[in-house]
Amino acid sequence: MYRFILKRLLMLIPVLLGVSFIVYTILSFTPGDPVQMMLGDNYSEESYAAMQEELGLDDPFLVQYGRFIINAVHGDFGTSYSTGNPVAAEIAARLPNTILLSACAMLFAILIGIPLGVISATHQYSAVDNISMVGALFGVSMPNFWLGLMLIVIFAAGLGWFPSSNFETWGALVLPAVTLSANSLAMITRMTRSSMLETIRQDYIRTARAKGLKESVITIRHALRNAMIPIVTTVGLQFGFSLGGAVLVETVFSWPGIGRLLVDCIGLKDTPVVVACVLVLATMFTIINLCIDILYAFLDPESGPSTKRQRGDADDWESEKQEQEKVPGRRSMAPPEEKQDGRSGTHHSGRHHLLRRLCRCVF
Repeated sequence: MYRFILKRLLMLIPVLLGVSFIVYTILSFTPGDPVQMMLGDNYSEESYAAMQEELGLDDPFLVQYGRFIINAVHGDFGTSYSTGNPVAAEIAARLPNTILLSACAMLFAILIGIPLGVISATHQYSAVDNISMVGALFGVSMPNFWLGLMLIVIFAAGLGWFPSSNFETWGALVLPAVTLSANSLAMITRMTRSSMLETIRQDYIRTARAKGLKESVITIRHALRNAMIPIVTTVGLQFGFSLGGAVLVETVFSWPGIGRLLVDCIGLKDTPVVVACVLVLATMFTIINLCIDILYAFLDPESGPSTKRQRGDADDWESEKQEQEKVPGRRSMAPPEEKQDGRSGTHHSGRHHLLRRLCRCVF
């Protein structure tokens, strides 16, 4: 498990380098001059050259990018062109708001989507199932910015139930969170229903019913537990996508998060802030996927990385055994001893690995 986590973290390095290079290249070759935006209309050539030299924009592109990466490794993302504040401070002030919005949106989607998907699966083709699937279709199809505008018109401007701009109260979090969770809610509901329909048709579910277990116990303890793997995958992906979707939602609701900061700085061609925001979002998305992979090992031990490695060792032994049988006059390899753990069903590979290496040395 530790090797798996370390490998995934090391894979994060080329991903971040590639993302930063692409974004930095796009911003560097797009029209616009950040020095002119900072100085305004009335400036002299001397002040323009001095500001360009101060910001390092007179250097070649690769020199600018290399300097940015070296400073970023040390935790220094530079200074914002538009505000003059350190980029790390700008992101640190807004990142908690984005995490709060995404977490509330995903919590709402999970609390509504999973029970609704279970009910739709256990009452297939009922009125609840049909209504939930039609609602899920609308949730997948509707753009976030359009839904956000409709919620502002109806519940903020029309009924006045929730504020649309005062973020000092918890009520201001409702409309942005509902808007951001619409797509995730639809995806989780559809995945839960599909996974539950496949699970409740298994033989062990029929056996549980034949034993006289309550339907609620069968649904929650047996069916839902074994259907959680694709649901967890969907939740992890949607949580990562919600960080990117928060860019539009934060812009519509003027939410003081990293998404709104990203949009504002793109218009100002504030390259250090834009690249740093994209790197933070990419890092969070990768870490979320890593946490989901680790969670697999607890939900289904046979799908964990250690079990996959043991299966790979077994496949290697089978291939070696077939090669040994092809050579006349050579003894066939004996299968390595395996010890099963009754609780998880996984194999202890220590003795397996030792015997395998001994067989290689002998034969």
